[in-house]
Amino acid sequence: MSATKSPLAALTLGAIGVVYGDIGTSVLYTIKEVFGAGHVPFTHSNVYGVLSLVFWTLTIIVSLKYVTLVLRADNNGEGGLVAMLALALQSIKDKAPVLRKWILPIGVFGTCLFYGDGVITPSITVLSAVEGLGVVSPGFLKAVIPLTLLILFLLFWLQKRGTAGIGRFFGPVMVLWFIAIAALGVYHIAGHPKILTALSPHHALRFILQQPGIAFIILGAVILCVTGAEALYADMGHFGKKPIRVAWFSIVMPALTLNYFGQGALLLAEPTAVKNPFFMMAPNWATLPLITLATAAAVIASQALISGAYSVTKQVIQLGYLPRLQIRHTSTKETGQIYMPFVNWSLFVMIALAVVLFRSSSNLAAAYGIAVTLDMMITTVLTFFVIRYGWGYPLALCIAAMGFFFAVDLSFFSSNLLKLTQGGWFPLLIGGGVFLLMTTWKEGRALLAQRLSEVSIDLKSFLESVFINPPTRVPGTAVFLTAQPGIVPNALMHNLKHNKVLHEQNLFVTVRNHEVPWIGMSGRLKVDALGRDCWQVIVNYGFKNDFDLPKALSLLTGRGVDLNPMTTSYFLSRDIVTPTLDSSMSLWREKLFAQMHHSASAAAEFLNLPSNAVVELGSKVEI
Repeated sequence: MSATKSPLAALTLGAIGVVYGDIGTSVLYTIKEVFGAGHVPFTHSNVYGVLSLVFWTLTIIVSLKYVTLVLRADNNGEGGLVAMLALALQSIKDKAPVLRKWILPIGVFGTCLFYGDGVITPSITVLSAVEGLGVVSPGFLKAVIPLTLLILFLLFWLQKRGTAGIGRFFGPVMVLWFIAIAALGVYHIAGHPKILTALSPHHALRFILQQPGIAFIILGAVILCVTGAEALYADMGHFGKKPIRVAWFSIVMPALTLNYFGQGALLLAEPTAVKNPFFMMAPNWATLPLITLATAAAVIASQALISGAYSVTKQVIQLGYLPRLQIRHTSTKETGQIYMPFVNWSLFVMIALAVVLFRSSSNLAAAYGIAVTLDMMITTVLTFFVIRYGWGYPLALCIAAMGFFFAVDLSFFSSNLLKLTQGGWFPLLIGGGVFLLMTTWKEGRALLAQRLSEVSIDLKSFLESVFINPPTRVPGTAVFLTAQPGIVPNALMHNLKHNKVLHEQNLFVTVRNHEVPWIGMSGRLKVDALGRDCWQVIVNYGFKNDFDLPKALSLLTGRGVDLNPMTTSYFLSRDIVTPTLDSSMSLWREKLFAQMHHSASAAAEFLNLPSNAVVELGSKVEI
């Protein structure tokens, strides 16, 4: 979707459906968790203080930090932690290169935490929606977990069909959701209009000053009101800054504020509603319709996160931190709509495990917070490097602005550390596991490249020696893929050894990934002639580009290469990795890398090569 081609209204509607599903459903559980834990004495003053805290958390973290500042840090129109990391690395490249080795692992770890957040968010959102059945009748509580698992299974099962069909309903359904929660809020605020005075920050400050210990503890629950804030930035490339900002300030923020304050008004009038204040806002006749709408909103929120997991994983693969995985395009019109079977079902298994392990949204709330607040801190750190070194703002201003946001993030993170043993370990364990896989793959690839370079032969020298007594030239074009330019591919060695022929045209192709989102067709190829109808070709891709090697090589037409798809063969080297004790990596990590390397999706499929024109030749490499 492009901001230049679609009208603002359509993009804003799309943003409401995709970007704000997560944060829009946080009203289901935030107030319940703040008061339900029993830390806050139930008084009028405390209700006002908590509502003020919630409102100003939304204002500072979402309105000021993300919507106003972070959205400005676009990487060629793209957002998200991967794009921010790439932007930060570009910003410090020449001005503070020593920082690169510290920023890169921090940014990668932040990306890993996304997966921990991605497991907790659908679990708590769908579970809290279905738990509304308990308000209708306590007898329905037995069905909550099985029904939650069924809804989640159907959601993940439908992913292979793509979201193009149902995606058009996301915006209207979420608009209806925001209208409904705003109307519920207005209804209860009308009975206690004085509750709106909690918009003043002095209520939050008084609450913090009078009860600093309690205020610190409940920050771990207050942070639930900003679940999904990272999605604002991550989805910028789909909708653009303006639609996301318009949607937030005109619809989402007002609706959330009205609902939170309506829940506060309900609690003042009926303190027993604390067990589930959101659903108890509705009159009896509207409870079941509200549960249905809440479940639909929860599914939409989960869908946005699942699609985000595919997108982030694809970007991480193209940055070289994960092995190739099978990617299926589910739309002929939108290249961004993809389905990754391994990611899909791995995510489902972890989400189902979280639901069965924690069994309630309150228990999941204890697990939530550490990963997302740590992610927010990492975003703040990376933004500092962008505004200081990329935008060139004065150091004092950068420290003051980002120092303020960092202090806020740190306060929430510190509070959430109190929940580490109650479930906070779960998303950290997932994030840590993904980080281990990413670093093992990156280091293993570097070690493999080092081993291959030790036995490599210079391509130009090799070709000169071959053409002293040239082999038989056969019609057609041979494309040899090689990880490093200027090196003889193993596939060429095997072809000459066993087939004793050389094609009329030979392309030695290296695919390179860059730390920018997009590289256009004009910068796709770099070609060097090696003589005797042989060429060295470097193909450049950004981490958001879709790989299509035949399409890229078609650009060679008119540049001295006569490329006919019907007579072109692709020769790939498939290395079999054998772990050894003589290595800088521990043996168990070598074995893990060898397994990841073996399980990686075939390069032919990843590069979109025609299946009937691929020849794979294997070799064994010890690392």
